[in-house]
Amino acid sequence: MEKDRIFFSQRELDDVAQRLIGSGSHYRENIIIPRLLGPVIIKSREEKLIEAAMESCAFKSGISCVLGYGLGLVIGLFSSSVNPNIGFGPDAKTQTVREIFHDIKTTSHSYGKNFAFVGAIFAASECAVESYRGKTDWRNGTYAGAITGGLIGLRAGVKAGIVGAAGFAVFSTIIDYYMHS
Repeated sequence: MEKDRIFFSQRELDDVAQRLIGSGSHYRENIIIPRLLGPVIIKSREEKLIEAAMESCAFKSGISCVLGYGLGLVIGLFSSSVNPNIGFGPDAKTQTVREIFHDIKTTSHSYGKNFAFVGAIFAASECAVESYRGKTDWRNGTYAGAITGGLIGLRAGVKAGIVGAAGFAVFSTIIDYYMHS
């Protein structure tokens, strides 16, 4: 007899389901958002769009390319000032200021292109690996390092690609461990 007893009618159950789930046409004011630090601020649609654009793989790769080029310029400037192309011996001629600036320009541009390439490839591969795996951990940098090192090393052959992949993967893992410790 206890089994046959109905606590709610079908109409009452439908009302409860509509109240809990909602029809999607009204605004719920009873949303509970946990506070971490400070007040809770609900983001506007524009803020969400900008955040999504800045978290995209293309944006991360582009920023890494630009910043890599800038870092390469600075390192190239330092490198060309430390190691000037000056000939030694009795037939060595004195370099002009124009030749020195041209040497600085070509060295800096060369370093900039290389750093931009490495930065863009690493950021793109890390973002792609992270998107594919659905996790954010140290393995993403390791896999991205292997991809980047392999692509750079493949210009010199398959063996160099394998060595480059292994070396860059180890380097990326060490850097990631150091930065997160």
